[in-house]
Amino acid sequence: MAGYVGDRLPPMQKRLIDAVAAIPGVESVGLTDALLLNDAHGSDVFRDGTSDLRPSNAATNAYLYHISPEYLHAERTTLLSGRPFTWHDNQNSPRVAVVNREFARKIFSSVENAIGGYYKMPDGTRLQVVGIAEDGKYGKLTEDPQAAVFLPILQWPSNSNWMVVRPTGDPQQLGEVIRRTLRQLDPGLPLQIEKRYDEMAIVLFPSQMASLTLGVMGGMGAMLAVTGIFGMAAYSVSKRLRELRIRVALGAQRKEVLRAALGRAFKLLAWGSAAGLLLGILATRVLAVIVYQATPRDPLVLSGVVLAMALLGLVATWIPARRALSVNPMILLREE
Repeated sequence: MAGYVGDRLPPMQKRLIDAVAAIPGVESVGLTDALLLNDAHGSDVFRDGTSDLRPSNAATNAYLYHISPEYLHAERTTLLSGRPFTWHDNQNSPRVAVVNREFARKIFSSVENAIGGYYKMPDGTRLQVVGIAEDGKYGKLTEDPQAAVFLPILQWPSNSNWMVVRPTGDPQQLGEVIRRTLRQLDPGLPLQIEKRYDEMAIVLFPSQMASLTLGVMGGMGAMLAVTGIFGMAAYSVSKRLRELRIRVALGAQRKEVLRAALGRAFKLLAWGSAAGLLLGILATRVLAVIVYQATPRDPLVLSGVVLAMALLGLVATWIPARRALSVNPMILLREE
């Protein structure tokens, strides 16, 4: 929207939003100067009583977005308390902001204290918090909760915007209709229409590749573990094969022979599972940084992994143990 500056910009932005919102199949639409997980930038923020606005005195650094009304709804960002922006939040009205829960916690100690409170920008502008939004992901998927600020686009105009459209139908067909609608308003308007998930492909790629790589490595690790347990159990049984068959010949029960054959293997399996569980808990700290929604110490995942490896270990030890009972012990005694 490089051709629209000054007083011409807000009316044109309003016409664009109204035109797209009127298209059948559009649930909500909003404008923003930066997309989540893409090109957001941060700004130092200061508590209201701060007079020295040097960066060293900043209370925190927050992601900064300039948005239109309905943008939060289009992004499915829930407003926890307060009010959203309206078209009356313009250059002639007091400066206001919607902040997320993490911002409210860092600057005002709680969500309740934030509504109606004031803070300062680096240029000394004093803003009043009128709404609290839920926390989101702003820089990367695996980040800890970060402070974020949303400001009315009419009070902070920008001629480079993204239009976020929430469809109810097929987004591919809707994209062509949006293109024609915007061209009718201004044929010279630069346009680039993308599906949100396609646009986020670069952001998701590292997590997807990490998940795939870790999955392959986990499968190879399980195969090596089963092979090792099988080899250890087979060697242990082969060294005691004569003893075990003599026990059978002397009348030992089947379960007693199996216990003697598998006892050492079971002990190693138990110790190995305990060590693997401990190392797995430590590894989840690294995994949570790489893979989206990988929760450290997830009891369901950890117990499932231990159970799966225990079952694989039992199968691997059961096969060589059966060798101890497969041959008639009288044959071995006659050979001796």
